Amino acid sequence: MKKRISFITLLYLIAVTGIAQIANIQVPELEKKHFRNTIRIPDLDGYKTLKCDFHMHTVFSDGIVWPDVRIEEAWEEGLDAIAITDHIEYTPHKPFVGGSFNSSYEIAYQKAKELGIVLIRGAEITRDMPPGHLNVLFVKNIDKINVPDPMGAIMEAKNQGAFIFWNHPCWTAQQPDSCIMFSMHKDLIKKHVISGIEVFNEKEWYPIALHWCLENNLTILGNSDIHDFTSHYYSMEQWHRPMTLVFSKDTASESIREALFAGRTVAWFAKYVAGKEVYLQELFRKSVIVDKPGKTIKGETALTLKNMSDFTFELSSLSVPGKSVVFHPGESISMKVKPDEEFFVTNWFIGADKNLRVRFF
Repeated sequence: MKKRISFITLLYLIAVTGIAQIANIQVPELEKKHFRNTIRIPDLDGYKTLKCDFHMHTVFSDGIVWPDVRIEEAWEEGLDAIAITDHIEYTPHKPFVGGSFNSSYEIAYQKAKELGIVLIRGAEITRDMPPGHLNVLFVKNIDKINVPDPMGAIMEAKNQGAFIFWNHPCWTAQQPDSCIMFSMHKDLIKKHVISGIEVFNEKEWYPIALHWCLENNLTILGNSDIHDFTSHYYSMEQWHRPMTLVFSKDTASESIREALFAGRTVAWFAKYVAGKEVYLQELFRKSVIVDKPGKTIKGETALTLKNMSDFTFELSSLSVPGKSVVFHPGESISMKVKPDEEFFVTNWFIGADKNLRVRFF
C-alpha cells in the first residue's frame, strides 16, 4: 500500500513539474517590433541636416503621455533632436502629477541618452495675446521662469541664454478675426529677444508668418505641438510629423543652438517645405539627380530625374502651360525639357505667395 501511494505521489509530482515547466509560454508573434525610420534628407555643404521637433507636451502640462514616450516616438520616427516644452502656467494634471517644471526633461533625459536623441530643455510661456505663447529652448532652470509678469518670464529665459520663438501666431483662439504682429512682438524682435516664429504648427500653415520671418531675418520653424500620441494624431503611414530641418555643424546641442540663432532652418510639413531660398535651392539640387540627358529633338531634351530624398516635388513649367508633374520620394521620372526652361516647385515656399524656381540644365 505504501509503495502504491509513493508511486501515485511520484506521478503527481511529475505532472506538477511538467505543468510548471510549461506555465509560461511566450507568444512572440504578438510582440510589436520597434524600428527606427530613416528619413532621407540630404546634408548641405558643411552642415548636417537634423530632423527636429521643438514643440511638444507631456502629462506635466496638458499632454497625455509620459516624457519617455516622446523620446521613443522621436527615435522610431527618425528624428535627431526634440524639445519637450510643457506649459509653465497651464498644468491641468498637477493634482495627479508631482514634480517641478524641470521634471519632464529630467525624466526623459536618460532614455534620450540611451537612444541617441538630443533632448533640449525647454518650456512654453503661456499668456494672453500679446505676447501669446512663446517657446524657450536651452534654458537651465525652468522653475525660475515661472514669474507673474510675462516680460519678467521672457527676460529670465533670455538671461539663461534661451532661444525664444513665437508659437502659432495665427491661432484662432488668440487671433480669431485676423493675424497681426503686435507692437510688443515688434519690440521683442527689434531687441533680438524673439529670434524665430512657427510658420507651421500642428496642422496649421501660416504664410504670413513666413513673410515676417523673411522680412525680419528670423528663424523659420515648423513643429508638431503634439499633445496626443503622434501615431494617433498624424497619418504616419503616408507622411511624417511636422518638423524643423536644422542645418547644424554636428549633432551637439550647442551646435543646434548656434544653427537656430543663425537661422539655418526650413520647415517641413506633409508635402510642403517653407524657408529661405538659398536653403531650398541646395536641398532641391542635392535631392533631385539628373541622369545623363538623352537626345534633343525639336528643341526638347529627354531627361531622367531621380528623387533621392523623402521630399515630394510638384513641378509646374513657367513656359509651357499645363505642363506639370508630381515627383514622389524615391521615384524616377522621365520628362522633356526645353533649354533654360524653368519650373515652379509649387509646394515649396520661399515667401508667403512665392514658390521656389528651378531648372535642370
